[in-house]
Amino acid sequence: MSEFYIGNVKIDGNLALGPMAGVTDMPFCMICKEFGADLLYTEMISAKGIYYKNKNTEPLWQIDDTEHPVALQLFGSEPELMADMAEQIEYRNFDILDINMGCPVPKVVNNGEGSALMKNPELAAKIVRAISDRIKKPVTVKFRKGFNDENINAVEFAKMMEQSGASAVAVHGRTREEYYSGTADWDIIRKVKEAVKIPVIASGDIFTPEDAVRCKNETGCDGLMIARGARGNPWIFRQIKEFEKSGQYQDKPSFDEVAAMILRHTKMQIEYKGEYLGIREMRKHVGWYTAGYKNSSSIRRQVNEVENYEQLERLINDCRNL
Repeated sequence: MSEFYIGNVKIDGNLALGPMAGVTDMPFCMICKEFGADLLYTEMISAKGIYYKNKNTEPLWQIDDTEHPVALQLFGSEPELMADMAEQIEYRNFDILDINMGCPVPKVVNNGEGSALMKNPELAAKIVRAISDRIKKPVTVKFRKGFNDENINAVEFAKMMEQSGASAVAVHGRTREEYYSGTADWDIIRKVKEAVKIPVIASGDIFTPEDAVRCKNETGCDGLMIARGARGNPWIFRQIKEFEKSGQYQDKPSFDEVAAMILRHTKMQIEYKGEYLGIREMRKHVGWYTAGYKNSSSIRRQVNEVENYEQLERLINDCRNL
């Protein structure tokens, strides 16, 4: 496994768990770390949310000591506010500050934030420069191929981010308008890698160990970001490392192993968020964990009726015995 540095932060491998709203909370990050993720990202945190002391922000930046190195992901569109908030939170327990310029969600984009910043590279550069001038921790940027097919500017954008003080970039090979449809364009990631000296992390369509090796070979990237490919499958990090090392890997786990993981993950969620919220958060995870296994559609239907740990445990154990 190839190690690399983001600023002064050593990444002991090349696998990152990509940030996903409502997914990459502390319990899920801890599980992925255990199975081999080398770099973890928090969910997106709003700079305005920090400024206005939004109570929903607090859980998003809770980081366990086992998770490091961790990139805390911030989003916004106002350079001075972003820099003020970055300086205000620098004392917190993260290693890298990542600026989100890739989120495609309308309510973020319509605010001029996330991937909307790809339409205004000068403003994006001002944000990165303002933050990197104010904090000592490395600043990175996650963005897309471009905003739409008429505005594919990832290479120029990456150069501007590097010149503005970014220590690394992560590139998703789709435009904002594509969301997650079609096929990720890894060739644009290769072009970004060839254009900048800072590390480049490739994102998009890495769902299997074979995908990971092919993406690494085709892009020459320093790191690989697994996001949707890790939902319900934290084992993917271990599988990729096994495949890179020996050309073989253990196929997906038995249903018993998946069932045990569901119950363990649920206990962690309940400890972290309480039973009411923890159980509701787990409903989507159960759907992802059980996809492709026998009775998965029945489990997905029934889990939406589950209200507490005992009911979930009974459902999972009943499915084990079918």
